[in-house]
Amino acid sequence: MTTVLLVHAVSLWRASLACLLSTDKDLQVRTTDKGGVRTAMEEYPSDILVTDLDCPDSVEVLTLMESLRRPASGDRGTALVVLARGDRAGDLRRASDAGARGYIDKFGPADNLCEIIHKVAAGGRHIDESLAFGLLQATEVPLSPRELRVLAMAAEGESVSSIAGALHLASGTVRNYLAAAIRKTGARNRLDAIRLSKEFGWL
Repeated sequence: MTTVLLVHAVSLWRASLACLLSTDKDLQVRTTDKGGVRTAMEEYPSDILVTDLDCPDSVEVLTLMESLRRPASGDRGTALVVLARGDRAGDLRRASDAGARGYIDKFGPADNLCEIIHKVAAGGRHIDESLAFGLLQATEVPLSPRELRVLAMAAEGESVSSIAGALHLASGTVRNYLAAAIRKTGARNRLDAIRLSKEFGWL
């Protein structure tokens, strides 16, 4: 029997997904929202945790999963499977950072969902073909650490002079980093570079 913890913020969708998974007699499915994840995992550790990256609290769930998924004594621990969209590379990057082993296109067919759960529970990995390019985009960061740092500070509203002071750089050097970030992201301007970098999960 494979145990599954389904985490979703929307109760109707949570119940619908649980019904779909429960059609497989070899899956034991429990459900919760973000607030119940830690208690559920501590009281009844599951083989698989499934969550939807479109949920408004998905980042918190991924962060929590990262802290809970470490196996305590030799077993594989709980595997993370995410429902995702191919046009949200940033979400895919966060899931990758959290150690996700299954990536399911939420707009794809539903008839192989249980099969994927079993595959991941057995130690395998799965990435829907429609998500592969987005995941590749998410993991290939074209900006240097310094360019990312400068762009992140600009995203927080810092001026060129304040960034230069904080990083002990000349203002011209900061402008060069920002120009490089705009060029490498293919953006129109600084704001567009910030937007694209956030979408891709680089910031």
